[in-house]
Formats: sequence, C-alpha cells, structure tokens
Amino acid sequence: MSLKHLLRGILRFTFALAVTLGLPVSLGAAGGPEQLSLEHPKVKEVIAVQERFTRGLMAQPEILGTAVGQDADGDAVLIIYVNNETKNLDEVMRAMPAALGGKRVRAEVTEPFRAFRKPGGGNRSNNTRPGGGGVSHTAEQTPPIQLGTSGGWANDIANGYCCSGTLGCLVSRGGIQYILSNYHVLEGDGEPAGSPVIQPGLVDVNCTASAAQVVAHTSGIKSLPNSNVDAAIAQVVNGMVRTDGSILQIGTISRSTVAASIGQAVKKSGRTTGLSTSKVSGLNATVSVQYESSCAGSQAFTKTFTGQIVVANSRSKFLNSGDSGSLMVENVSTNPRAVGLLFAGSSTSAIANPIDEVLAFFGATMVGQ
Repeated sequence: MSLKHLLRGILRFTFALAVTLGLPVSLGAAGGPEQLSLEHPKVKEVIAVQERFTRGLMAQPEILGTAVGQDADGDAVLIIYVNNETKNLDEVMRAMPAALGGKRVRAEVTEPFRAFRKPGGGNRSNNTRPGGGGVSHTAEQTPPIQLGTSGGWANDIANGYCCSGTLGCLVSRGGIQYILSNYHVLEGDGEPAGSPVIQPGLVDVNCTASAAQVVAHTSGIKSLPNSNVDAAIAQVVNGMVRTDGSILQIGTISRSTVAASIGQAVKKSGRTTGLSTSKVSGLNATVSVQYESSCAGSQAFTKTFTGQIVVANSRSKFLNSGDSGSLMVENVSTNPRAVGLLFAGSSTSAIANPIDEVLAFFGATMVGQ
C-alpha cells in the first residue's frame, strides 16, 4: 500500500472514530470538512509554523515548496511538496516528520512545478478540435472573440518550435480594456511594447502568425522576474474582443473577486483542457517554479513564489501545457467571481496567483457583470 493511501486510510479511521465517540468534528454546510480561508484561526496557526520552517525546508533540493492544506478530519495541516526526481526519494519520505511546531505534516510527491506554456512543431491538426460541449478552444474565432482561448505573442518561436498559452480574461485599466494572461505567454522573451498578440496561438496555426488574427498588443509592463505574480496585459484591438469579457463555456463573469478557500470548487477555460473543474487543495503556498530560456529552450531560472493557491490537478486533467494564462473562477453557473490566474503546475497540482494580487500589480479591475 502506498504512503498516500495509508495516510488516507488512517485519516478516515480517525474521523469515523471521532464521530463514534462523540468528539468534536468540524463540518461544512454540506456535511464535509469546512472550507478554510486564510482568515480562519486553524489556517493562521499553520501559517505561523510554515513561516518558521519553509526557508529551511526549501534549502534542501528535494523540497519544492510548502502550503497549508486540510485533512479529512477538518484540521489544517502543513503540506510539504517533495520532488519525485529525488534519487533517494524513499529515504527522504521516511525522514519526513509527522509534525512540525505542533502541527501535522503531510508530504506530497510531485514532479517539479513548471510554467505551462505549450511548445509545438507546427502541427495544425488541433485547431478545430472541440473540447467539452463541442466548443473548440484552439480554432480561430470570428471577432469579436471570447477569451479562454489559444493565443500568445506572435513571434514566440525558437529552437525549431513555436509556443502558445491561453488568453485568460478581460480587465480594465485607466478606462482601457486589456487581455490578461501570463508574463511567460505574452512577455516572456523580452519583446517590446506594442508587439502583436494573436488568436489562436502559433501552436494551432502551423507556427505561422499570418494565419492567425491580431487581437491585442503587448503593454510592456513586466511582472517577472522581480514581482510575485506571473502576469501580463495586452491592449485590445478595437472590435476584436468582446467588450463584456465573455469566456468560452463560462460566459460573462463578475466584476467582483473572491478569495480562495480550501475545498472551494473552481473551474477554468483554457487552450488545452478546455472547461475543467477541480477544488482548491492548498493556500499560502511557497513554491519554486521552473522557466525556460525561450520556446522549448533549456531551463533558464527557477522562481520562488509566495502566497499562492494550489489546486488539485490529478493526471493534469484540470491544467496542462498550453493552459497558462487561464482565469480560475468559482464553480457557479452565472457570473462567477475570479479566484486566481493559473500559470504553472505538475501532473498533481496546479498553481495560481491570487487574482487580487494580480489586479493590484496592474492597477486594474475585472471586466464583468
């Protein structure tokens, strides 16, 4: 039996025993563990421990990051993300403490977190492929376009490949509308302000920018490498993007935002996996993320982000390569509120910048109802 399954079995037994003995158990409105926000006392207690130990933990090459999570009995726990490429992985897992600072620890094994831009060799076969509900997130749309679609910088070509991501959502800054996506999708190769942003992205038009349509131009506002968000905005070309900010298979969203909480149901619309749903699995994450030097290039640098949102991403079903730049919203049917901007992950966890931190960086607001 794997360590993960063993831990789950122990936690389920503990929960059942507590109920049988009449011990206090924290339940949410639906009968499961309550959703814990950053303001919850249980979360604050674990954050205090996290702040004490994370720096030392991440000084070890096998540790990719930490976050605040939740066990089946409703208690907040400290999650430690362990690199599955570690040579002595079994030994590292055996050495993991059961608790730190009086708070329980849960170790999660994952491959390194990477920025989720998609490289391709010019195969155009995907640009009419429908996602869930028969909607294609890679086909060229008749303007004005909806977002949650394939797109990126028009000259994102290097090393015999071209790259694309997702044009996430619409924001307003100084009365002007901009497409919001990731820095590594729109600004990652040092292109100058005013460079064309196309829909669909190069991966879906045989690496030929002229086969796509220009929907925006880069702003030149650089978030990386010095800020705590991976974000960029591109000024919309008049008439090319729906002014209500509608997103494929999501529709219009709210002007308001909402903070993440553990267990929160979320969804996103992206280039590769289309409309997908999941739940928030971690808060206040400190994680190291790997970036390439150029499209399909070698590893250029590793950036550590703090205060991030972690989302369950089993077998990359929620977020995969090419979904970078997708807006994560609450999973409600009408005018959902934005939660975070997705930018990186692994096959087990997706990482998002909290949306309020992204908006504050640009001095922008959501375009919505």
